[in-house]
Amino acid sequence: MPVIYALSDSIGETAEMVARATASQFDAGSFDIIRIPYITSVKQVEETVREAVEREKCIICHTLVSPHLRQALLELAEKNHIKTVDIMGPVIDSIQEMSGFQPKLKPGLVHRLDQDYYKRVEAVEFAVKYDDGKNSWGLLKADMVIVGVSRTSKTPLSMYLAHKKLKVANVPLVPEVPPPPELFQVEPHRIIGLVIDPFKLNEIRAERLKVMGLASNASYANLDRIMEELEYAKAIMRKSHCIVIDVSNRAIEETANRILEIAQKNDII
Repeated sequence: MPVIYALSDSIGETAEMVARATASQFDAGSFDIIRIPYITSVKQVEETVREAVEREKCIICHTLVSPHLRQALLELAEKNHIKTVDIMGPVIDSIQEMSGFQPKLKPGLVHRLDQDYYKRVEAVEFAVKYDDGKNSWGLLKADMVIVGVSRTSKTPLSMYLAHKKLKVANVPLVPEVPPPPELFQVEPHRIIGLVIDPFKLNEIRAERLKVMGLASNASYANLDRIMEELEYAKAIMRKSHCIVIDVSNRAIEETANRILEIAQKNDII
């Protein structure tokens, strides 16, 4: 079976992706793609070429940014009659020529796992763990807590804000289910209550029922029931002294930006 080696002085994700995308233009199952990441020495290049020589058919594609390693691979591959494809080199050279800027030539810059990255991952995991009222202890750990009735975009907002590195928990407010006592232990400026026009919510819920193949006249989309839920939710919001945002005619991005402004104002982020 023909082999495509995907070499990199970083994690090798780009080289492998290009190799797989290219192989898909043929019969992808007819190729064996081997990713070899974190190439940092000529010795590793030599070992890879030595292994490739033993293959009947192979090609080496790579995203090596180190000129030293790129040159070593090129010379060794030519000496052993192995074809190589430099995926990033020509693009780097062309951009350098066009812009006059000098490339950093440091591997893995695009995948650098810096502090912001870890905060974002942690926030996303937090949003998933404490979504829809799961484990009320999360309310005391959250940067912000979002409350509101069903279909006011609590979950999408939580995930959007998580990508802005904000740890968000959300709690659905339902008349038959008392809110967790932890909610009233959270500082008011950390709680965001979402309200919506009842007729708008009626449309949203009716469409949701339609998508689920259920009758649009179910109590979930009943206007009287919606009014009851909203009044209950507003009572809880008054009790918690939280900040209230009307999401009737707001895109998720608009609401998220408003919440981010509140968080910044209160030194939460």
